[in-house]
Amino acid sequence: NSGAAKPTSGSTAALSSRSSRSNHLARALAAAFASASAVSRAVREPFLGASCAGIVASLEAGAEPARSAAKASPASGAKRRASAVTAGESWRVMVGLGGSATNDAGAGMAAALGFKFLDRDGATVDPMPVNFSKIHRMIRPSDFPSVPFDVLCDVTNPLSGPLGATRVFGPQKGVVPAEVDHMDAVVSGFAAVVERDLGVRANAVAGAGAAGGAGFGFTAFCGGQVRSGFDVISELTGIERRVAACDLVITAEGGVDFQTLHGKGPGALARLARRHHKRVVVIAGRIEDRVLLEELFHRLVPLSEEPISVEESVARAAELLGIATRRVAMLEVEKI
Repeated sequence: NSGAAKPTSGSTAALSSRSSRSNHLARALAAAFASASAVSRAVREPFLGASCAGIVASLEAGAEPARSAAKASPASGAKRRASAVTAGESWRVMVGLGGSATNDAGAGMAAALGFKFLDRDGATVDPMPVNFSKIHRMIRPSDFPSVPFDVLCDVTNPLSGPLGATRVFGPQKGVVPAEVDHMDAVVSGFAAVVERDLGVRANAVAGAGAAGGAGFGFTAFCGGQVRSGFDVISELTGIERRVAACDLVITAEGGVDFQTLHGKGPGALARLARRHHKRVVVIAGRIEDRVLLEELFHRLVPLSEEPISVEESVARAAELLGIATRRVAMLEVEKI
């Protein structure tokens, strides 16, 4: 269009400067995300073994072709924890609770640590939910070590009841609707036996329902203290100091929705950024409940601008993340 205004030298310089800044920001973001896996491994290494065996156990329990929450138990991972703890290899155990394939209130873990579960005749009972109604009493091992347990989780669900592990998370683990009431009742009954015999009150502890009731298990059997996983990781890695010193906070998640606002890492990071008056952007493969999320995040960026399948998102994750970070750079360069 010959009638269009031509850019002046000043506007050309401004555009050039903006492009340079966005390119610099994009390169910085790409480098940060490219090194994320290495950083993750570096942070993770000191906590492997006793503290992370539950993650391995969850994967093992979930590897069965037909999921059955009534028969799943993280005992194998707990055995590795037990050997490390009883051998005195660790003076403090930090257990991160997340998704699990179990709903056993930590019973399998307790059995691996030496706790005995007996029926009315004194016979040993395999402590799976399908057998909970047979458990009449339990015995603590006489040589159980006094080791501090930090139980890290970011959900506040109790073990049983309307917001408990079975009703909220059970359907994800194969508990069909017709079984929910019964499963919740047997888990609650098991918890009552544990609390009576150990003299503890852990059923209603915030976080007791995390990871199929593992929060209850670590609290009741090991005397664990439930702590915010985000707060602990923040302390260990100095996240707040880094947020305070930066210009822009970017986080990412496979999917963000209303749950992100209730204890999830990206939501907690966004609140921290807000406290320090920093802009915060989230990149996600799936974005739902946008109106709610926009109250917390300054910008919500989809991994792909075009509709694609979950399988394609996973297969092209690195490529799409690089493209998304460049979009962030272009959009945010004038904001910071």
